[in-house]
Amino acid sequence: MSAARPPTADPLVALADQCVQCGLCLTACPTYGRERIESESPRGRIALARAWALGTVPPTEPADAHLDHCLGCRSCEAVCPAGVRYGELLTLARGHQRERRAPSRRQRWAEALAARPAALGALLRFYRLAYPALPQAWRALPRPPSARAAAATPAPPPAPRGRVALFAGCVANVYENELRTAVAGLCAHLGYAVDTSTRDTCCGSLHAHAGDLVRATALGQTTRAAYAGADTVLTLASGCHESVAHALDGQARTQDAIAFLDAQAPQLRLRARRERVALHLPCTQRNVVGSVPALRRLLARVPELEVVELRAGQGCCGAAGTQMLTDAARAADFRAPLLREFAASGATRLLSANIGCRLHLGAALTAPVQHPLQFLAELAQPAAATPAANGATT
Repeated sequence: MSAARPPTADPLVALADQCVQCGLCLTACPTYGRERIESESPRGRIALARAWALGTVPPTEPADAHLDHCLGCRSCEAVCPAGVRYGELLTLARGHQRERRAPSRRQRWAEALAARPAALGALLRFYRLAYPALPQAWRALPRPPSARAAAATPAPPPAPRGRVALFAGCVANVYENELRTAVAGLCAHLGYAVDTSTRDTCCGSLHAHAGDLVRATALGQTTRAAYAGADTVLTLASGCHESVAHALDGQARTQDAIAFLDAQAPQLRLRARRERVALHLPCTQRNVVGSVPALRRLLARVPELEVVELRAGQGCCGAAGTQMLTDAARAADFRAPLLREFAASGATRLLSANIGCRLHLGAALTAPVQHPLQFLAELAQPAAATPAANGATT
């Protein structure tokens, strides 16, 4: 007779027990596709995390490495017939892991800087100045753009259709000034008043991804306070969306900017562009935010534009939060198939809706790497006047 299972109040065990071990997740998992071993699959990691939580198997360094390798792409969650909330389970498992094992020095530095956007911004501005003199091995991120003054945002009509705020985030404060201006311009052309106030906030997604649940919660509270009074907050990075939505739950509506603009598409006029562009669909956009159909519809509105979707290696670039910094060689292995597919596509630029993916891909490319909305903003024409409507609800 088998021994009775030790009692536990750990919510991780309840999440793990939803897994029926069917294995349908295996073909969707990038790490299983790379290694072809059970412990590098979602099913294997669930079994490991459950055994550790119950105390039936002691943690070991090799087993910890299997959990470390998980990219958190949640492709398994998207195909799971049992509805296992793998993203939540992974966060809890890494939280337990962190309680008994200190993170690496590089991980601690990355988390500390992300939680202090002002300090991160200063460091990135220094990185821009030093970039030409740095050896290639130290160029983990693309060179930040210059801090030139952003173009003025077009004024909305006297009676705006609604009001929206843009979530900037941490690293995006330096890398995405032009993107924020572009999206604000698109919204203003459509008749929305846009709050572009710079808020030095980090959503905590990076910390939650690495199991630092305490700091992730604190950063969520900071985000909530920073956007007090906002009715609708648009996110520009698919990797930040879920954390922002959780932080603002019950206070403000959180919407992916791509989905928001797609809902206004009948009023969005775009010039023709005879160009072939490559579209990378980040894991978080596909598996969490769900704005891929909206993005496809927006790009399809551009006359003469040819879009090639990059699908190599399950489409995962390997950025995975901070893994592109903490395990650069492994991250580069996941990125390589996408780079080869891009080179073979004949595309002149690459579009991706997540800041982490764009930084990781852009560090290895000389071609332009942009957010799709920045590209679309270049083609936007002022829309005809539209009747005023109450609120930003679409």
